[in-house]
Amino acid sequence: MRKNRLAAIIVICTLAIIAAIVIPKVIDGTEKALVTSVIDGDTVELADGRHVRYLGIDAPESGEYYAENATERNKELVEGKTVELQKGKQDKDQYGRLLRYVHVDGVFVNAELIAGGYAKVYMFDADERHSQALMELEDYAILRGLGLWGEGE
Repeated sequence: MRKNRLAAIIVICTLAIIAAIVIPKVIDGTEKALVTSVIDGDTVELADGRHVRYLGIDAPESGEYYAENATERNKELVEGKTVELQKGKQDKDQYGRLLRYVHVDGVFVNAELIAGGYAKVYMFDADERHSQALMELEDYAILRGLGLWGEGE
């Protein structure tokens, strides 16, 4: 009898751990999810298989100047971490990817990538809540000659 209870407790704990990792949490309009892989400088895959495209930014595509740098920086910021995803005005793009603002460990990832010159501003909607801040961060990166705005461009 005691072994059955222990086995049941182990199974329940294991299922709770799996659920905490895989099932996204939505609290106050902010969803928490685990990033299992970074696809490129502005796209990630979550533990549940969904893809997230960062709102407000456009990182270089594979083969383009600074694409590897942008992808590596994105990996440093989010790979293997639980992130907070905030919706903008548009839920998904034409490819079915979620469009989100991403935060991890107190860092606004979209803004971090712009400020470091790893991505350019790309507004789906100019009235988005962070559009002005992202544009100002891009101006900063341009003035400083960071990343995409450096000598290789």
